Amino acid sequence: MHKPPTEEPAENLTVDPPKKWATGAPAAAHALQYSLEETSVRRTGVTLLTMNQVDGIDCPGCAWADPTPGHRHVNEYCENGAKHINDEATTRRITADFFRRHSVTELAGRSDQWLNQQGRLTEPVVKRPGSDHYEPVGWQEALGLLAEELRSLDSPDEAVFYTSGRVSNEAAFVLQLFSRAYGTNNLPDCSNMCHESSGFALHETLGTGKGTVSLEDLHHADLIFLVGQNPGSNHPRQLSALEEAKLNGARIVAVNPLPEAGLLRFKNPQKPRGVIGRGVDIADRFLQIRLGGDLALFQGLNRLLLEAEDAAPGTVLDHDFIRASTDGFDAYTSHARSVAWEDILGATGLTRAEIEQVRDEVLRSERIIVCWAMGVTQHKHGVPTIREIVNFLLLRGNVGRVGTGACPVRGHSNVQGDRTVGIWEQMPDSFLDALKDEFGFDPPRAHGLDSVNSIKAMREGRVKFFLGVAGNFVRAAPDSDVTEDAMRRCRLTAHISTKLNRSHTVCGETALILPTLGRTERDVQATGEQFVTVEDSMSEVHASRGRLEPASRLLLSEVAILCRLARRTLDGKADIPWDRFEADYGTIRDRIARIVPGLHDYNRRVDRPGGIRLPNPVNEGVFGTSSGKAQFSRNDWQAPEAPEGHLLLQTLRSHDQWNTVPYTTNDRYRGIHGSRRIVMVNPEDLTRLGLADGDHVDVVSVWSDGIERRAEDFTVVPYPSARGCAAAYYPETNVLVPLDSVAEGSNQPASKGLVVRLETRTTPD
Repeated sequence: MHKPPTEEPAENLTVDPPKKWATGAPAAAHALQYSLEETSVRRTGVTLLTMNQVDGIDCPGCAWADPTPGHRHVNEYCENGAKHINDEATTRRITADFFRRHSVTELAGRSDQWLNQQGRLTEPVVKRPGSDHYEPVGWQEALGLLAEELRSLDSPDEAVFYTSGRVSNEAAFVLQLFSRAYGTNNLPDCSNMCHESSGFALHETLGTGKGTVSLEDLHHADLIFLVGQNPGSNHPRQLSALEEAKLNGARIVAVNPLPEAGLLRFKNPQKPRGVIGRGVDIADRFLQIRLGGDLALFQGLNRLLLEAEDAAPGTVLDHDFIRASTDGFDAYTSHARSVAWEDILGATGLTRAEIEQVRDEVLRSERIIVCWAMGVTQHKHGVPTIREIVNFLLLRGNVGRVGTGACPVRGHSNVQGDRTVGIWEQMPDSFLDALKDEFGFDPPRAHGLDSVNSIKAMREGRVKFFLGVAGNFVRAAPDSDVTEDAMRRCRLTAHISTKLNRSHTVCGETALILPTLGRTERDVQATGEQFVTVEDSMSEVHASRGRLEPASRLLLSEVAILCRLARRTLDGKADIPWDRFEADYGTIRDRIARIVPGLHDYNRRVDRPGGIRLPNPVNEGVFGTSSGKAQFSRNDWQAPEAPEGHLLLQTLRSHDQWNTVPYTTNDRYRGIHGSRRIVMVNPEDLTRLGLADGDHVDVVSVWSDGIERRAEDFTVVPYPSARGCAAAYYPETNVLVPLDSVAEGSNQPASKGLVVRLETRTTPD
């Protein structure tokens, strides 16, 4: 068994020039090194050789799609996927002795990295009222405490059930069924904090909350936009798809405030040209845009396309598609021509010539895809930005054809599948009616609480019970101090988890940690060994089968925990066969098949190599909007502005990080080593602000509520970011994001484009 560290990682900042390419042999070496630090050679072999294979373990990391069976490499994983799966497969263990030695107060002072490195949770524990320590508790008592608290609430709406994307379709369906049978739609999830703006905007414009693109579409595109995303660190397997597209002749335009290595060049470690050769250039054009300038960029492109059509009528726009399949075109074009070039250039930081060069790329391309991620969605104007991207696609008929479409790149495994099977506080009546017909109870119809509104309700005393299934809610949420205070106001908080994280140290009056099986582990129930299913970013649903023995004999699966809790809480309130669901996950899939369109004959179809591709109505020419057509939209120009002496800040991940958990203090591609408390600033901005390389500063956010939010003692690092724009890592900087800083329409936290000032510290701590 590998021993966990007893000390925090030492702060020893060194800075190298940013890398000009991603992956290659170093990525394979780093992945293997980290894996062997966590677990044995044998277990590493089992996890890596079965990862993303037919009948293997689906990567618990990102949601990028797998190649079709027969076209998968024997090593079908990336560096971060290998780290993530073996972080879960670690042989380090947390036992009752750990909690006797460490109080909750002490653990609350530890870093995210240290907490994660302590290893797998092995038995349920409880922090009782007035105590500062967790102590062992049996499953019966633990579930009894939860059920008793739920039954004692004055209203079901005083409870919140949070879900992370790692949860399987089966567990997610059981959770939403339990929550609605209990009487509430309070089902916030991690999508509220990452791609809620995508779903909201795509529903408005295309009538579906999902992307419209497949891997094959990427391979056949002529032009691909990568907007506000960093595939080299956050979804590295996308680089393989982009490599194939480039070899097929595609051109790529990257749009980002930072020159990320994965946007520049890719060295595929599975091919000779990636090991001993130069690899493949990714971006043919790199637009280093100012934070929040994406809306203005697409407004400028769209205006240029309209003017090109004016100059050569019938040669630029797809008028047949516009007439037959869209609504609102005339009103849109009138508005689009009114956006001033002065505003477009000011917001983007680009020249008109740079935007015109991209227009020329567009005019030469018959098939176009736009990919985007949280660099777009986490802005206050994320929704109108995505709507304007859809306008761009509609103008030339770039939806519903091979090699075209909208591609929101989701960064968490199965976050899309959880929505498909009911994890959403606003599920439509059609889904709720199907639940009623299937199970014989009438689900609540009032919309529930999303993540931001759940925090507000806890803060105000309207929510008293919080159950988190996977994830690290406290560290994923904005306004860290406010979120932690809100959680501590609950009567009971509980988390179903595989490993220790910061959320376990932010406790209600009573707190429980319920340890669960990981995706890597065999799941044996009364009817035999089970498998679970997940859905990737491209609407493909497939099976995942654990291969390792459980970390402890006391672990229960997520499905088992939720079924037992539902049975104890509801006590026959609804005619739902919780026992059968726990014993045989196939019975859960049978019920999903009768409720969720596209998942008919679920058990048989998902067991085939490659699984099920859910239908996307847009690709069949069907738009679920009120008009029955794709909707052009008018989006007012807007962009964040920083007053003199201030900067615009984006929060982002390091390379050695998955969601809220850093694996090391390094960010290899950006050249940062040995520290996470750094702020990257353009050298010209440092001169303007009177700062120098290595200065210690407090980062202070400026917001209309007048409250000073401060992230203390960050080291300034000169970095080639867009002028006026800075970057720093989350979750350390989530403290700077006001709870009311949300995207218009979607209520998603807006963690990009924050106005901050850097205050020099007299002496570093």
